[in-house]
Amino acid sequence: MKPPHVMSVNLGKGVPRPYASGPTTAIDKGPVPEGTLVEIRDPGSKRGGLGSGLVGDDIGDRRHHGGAQQAVYAYAREDQQWWEEQLGRALPPGSFGENLTTLGVDTTHALIGEVWRLGEVVLRVEVPRIPCATFAGHLGVRGWVRRFGDAGRTGAYLSVVTPGVIEPGVTVEVERPDHDIDLLLSFRAALGDLEAATRVLEARVLHPDEQVWLADKVARRRR
Repeated sequence: MKPPHVMSVNLGKGVPRPYASGPTTAIDKGPVPEGTLVEIRDPGSKRGGLGSGLVGDDIGDRRHHGGAQQAVYAYAREDQQWWEEQLGRALPPGSFGENLTTLGVDTTHALIGEVWRLGEVVLRVEVPRIPCATFAGHLGVRGWVRRFGDAGRTGAYLSVVTPGVIEPGVTVEVERPDHDIDLLLSFRAALGDLEAATRVLEARVLHPDEQVWLADKVARRRR
């Protein structure tokens, strides 16, 4: 059995779509050919930065997507296969807009601050994926935002600690921090679960910008 690895590296070009939240969307991503080297870099700030952490990948809505804390999106092939059973249709790698389709990596229960080593590239787990209207429009599934939220199979947004190049098949070595705040708990917190949000905020494991965002959200909810 192969160790945990990246099954597919996926890139997308921005195109106009009626469901896009920005002028274009690059959510419809496709795998690069086997043996293709893809450069990973820190894209900088969400507004005014480079957008995606992968060279050759576009971000259509810079207000809500891309930037340092959402530089790379990874989704587990195992979760994609679960959705194939639920929806009764094929969902090839890249169909969730993910940059990395992984095998043997638990992206739902990855811990905030967890480090992934992909050869020379080092990534850090930051936040879960929050479903949006563009995601729903892309898949064409009625009630998708709520359905995805209920399932909690979020995938992982990662920042770039050490840039470099990767290719499909690269092994993923995981280093987990000494706490129990995972992406699923953070996801529930972002969707309005005050108990989950309190645990996440008290742990102080989020990036400072994400800590402020969640604290403001909780304060508004309590008011």
